[in-house]
This record gives sequence, C-alpha cells and structure tokens, in this order.
Amino acid sequence: MVVKADWELQFVEYFRARAQPLRRLAYSLCGDWHTAEDLVQLTFVRLYRRWPSIRDESVDAYARQVVVNAFLSHRRARRREALMAAPPERAAGGADPVEGLALRSALADLGPRQRAAVVLRYLEDLPVSEVAALLGITEGTVKSQTARAIQSMRAALRGAALTRE
Repeated sequence: MVVKADWELQFVEYFRARAQPLRRLAYSLCGDWHTAEDLVQLTFVRLYRRWPSIRDESVDAYARQVVVNAFLSHRRARRREALMAAPPERAAGGADPVEGLALRSALADLGPRQRAAVVLRYLEDLPVSEVAALLGITEGTVKSQTARAIQSMRAALRGAALTRE
C-alpha cells in the first residue's frame, strides 16, 4: 500500500479547489478552452515540482504567475496567431452572445502583455501592484498598457456595433 505524503494530499486539495478558477484565468488570457487546459496542466506540473517549498500564503500568487508566464511563453512560441470566430463552449447566462464574441475578439486582438494586464486587472480584479509584479513590469507600465488596451478594445467594440446596425 502506497501512503501519500502530507504535502501530496495538500496539493490534491489545492488542485480540486483551484483548477477551475485557474482554467478561467487561462481562458481569459488565451481565448481558447483547449489551450487554457494545456496552460493549467503545465501550471500544476510546475506547482507539483515545487509544492513542498511554496509557502501557503503565496501559493495563489505563484500559481497565477505560472499561468501568466506559460501564456506569454505560449504566445511567443506561436509567433503568428490564427483567429477563429468560434463561439465559447458555454454561454454566459443572460449575456448577449454577439457582444460576448465582440468583446472576446477585441481582447484577442491585443498583444499578449496588454491582454494579460487587462485580464489580471479587470477580470481577476488584482491591484496594479500585483499585476506589475506578476508581469515583471512597473506599475506605471501596467497603467499605460491597460489604458491603451482599453482604448483599443473600445474602438474595436464601436466598430463591431456599427457593423451590426
């Protein structure tokens, strides 16, 4: 009979509690459920390797950092992105699906760092200082990148609204 160490049981508990939220974060970053799943799997592999040395109070921040880094590495490796106008696997309740697709498309058109800043700042609701630490940039850069990204997204959404009329 194989007995798991305490840290392995803690890891399993953490996985059960945080896999879905990390998957949503990854999806928000990359816009594709399959890629999001790959990013989360990579994240948990990296977490497992380091689990005994990660402090309990910093495990969520570390996990987010790994997801963001995996996303940015994935984007750099791809160089060229083929956008597909496919609906999400599950619709948000009560939301206009056309607006959701337009928003997702506007988010997908952003560069990887801008997209990460917007997702972490507004979808994950992290403070500017934490986003800066996760992305390895200054707080001022987070603010300027987020402002430019929001401006670009607004323009794209205005264009999408005009084409629907």
